Amino acid sequence: MNISPDNIIFWQWNFVTLNATIVYTWLVMAILVGVSWWVSRQLSVEPQMSRWQNGLEIIVSGIRDQIRDATGKDPHPFMPLIGSLFLFITLANLLTIFPVYESPAGSLSTTAGLALCVFVAVPYFGIKNSGFKGYLKHFVEPSPFMLPFQIISEISRTVAMAIRLFGNVMSTALLVAILLSIAPLFFPILMRLFGVLVGVIQAYVFAILAIVYIASGMREQQRRERE
Repeated sequence: MNISPDNIIFWQWNFVTLNATIVYTWLVMAILVGVSWWVSRQLSVEPQMSRWQNGLEIIVSGIRDQIRDATGKDPHPFMPLIGSLFLFITLANLLTIFPVYESPAGSLSTTAGLALCVFVAVPYFGIKNSGFKGYLKHFVEPSPFMLPFQIISEISRTVAMAIRLFGNVMSTALLVAILLSIAPLFFPILMRLFGVLVGVIQAYVFAILAIVYIASGMREQQRRERE
């Protein structure tokens, strides 16, 4: 039983290792790029839109509405990051319906990389919104003694995001594997669907947390500027 896709080795030569995490991550990215290109190559307006374009626009509109509700701002600047995070994690977990596939989100290296993207995005949007000095100012308010605690808070939040996604995906996969080994004739389809459902929920939670962290930083800076 493989707890993490990191343990599934497809090819190895000296220190170079090609494991399931790398292979399936590139597979997910290839599918996202390929489907996006195929759907968007012949865009049209209503009522001539294809089913694929209509479905894609529903997804984009849903992500846009969630971002607008969380930030109260124009969602377009946040769409590339939040949309990519949500679609990547969702597809990575949806593909677990195939028995030979393991979600790369079950690897701590993958979830850490996704969390680092959010870690970088928070100061990026903060500096873009309030300027470099304005963003750094909130680290030392109300007292310079708060600086180490603010830094620890930023780091711990990133670590928590990575571990939360990794733990939920890994534990779900482990539970499915245990139940399948106990009763392989009764649970396969049900447990696979359960794993997919949990994976989609985790993708939504991760994306929402990302935009909430970004929005909270921007709102806090704006509040201090008004004061």
